Amino acid sequence: MFKIFASKAQTFKPKKSIKKGTKQYELHQKIKETLGSGDLRDAIKLPPNETLHEWLAVNTIDFFNQANLLYGSITEFCTTKVCPVMSAGPQYEFLWADGKDIKKPVRVAAPVYIDYLMTWIQNTLEDEEIFPLKQEVEMPKNFLPTVKTIFKRLFRVYAHIYYSHMDRVGPLGVEAHLNTCFRHFYLFIKEFNLVDKKEMAPLQHLIDKINGRKD
Repeated sequence: MFKIFASKAQTFKPKKSIKKGTKQYELHQKIKETLGSGDLRDAIKLPPNETLHEWLAVNTIDFFNQANLLYGSITEFCTTKVCPVMSAGPQYEFLWADGKDIKKPVRVAAPVYIDYLMTWIQNTLEDEEIFPLKQEVEMPKNFLPTVKTIFKRLFRVYAHIYYSHMDRVGPLGVEAHLNTCFRHFYLFIKEFNLVDKKEMAPLQHLIDKINGRKD
């Protein structure tokens, strides 16, 4: 069973690594090379002769690691006292359920929600019945719905950081990095239609800026 409250140390999860010698590792190297060029719109596109599922799988790992590190930079300021609910402003509150240990959505503090979320994503990524490592193994039917759920919930982490912790992000010197990471994240979910538009409403003002920006 999940704990009632999680410590700050537990919220920051170790980086999910990609095993060398796998197809996912090859794709991960391609992502790093393309990102190095500075063109995010090119970096997100499905490479020629690659399968969509493999591309989604390796990017899911990368975006999980990215969000994990970003939240880790402000985790000491995100406490159950400061953030008693997981929200993105007064209009948007997010309840937690994983369908297994917690089947009925429950209200929890933001750091507890994010601890549950990062633990759930980490366990899901390590489940080879959902994310098979072997290239010859077909992706299961629940692969795409699971990927969409992961991205929907990672979006909520970004939304919470933007609404509740920008006063800390600036002084920490990570605002530019946060904006670049979110832009990369948004362009990817838009390219592959991974998150419903209504779910992105909390950050619509940022999304409008990204869509209006010309590279």
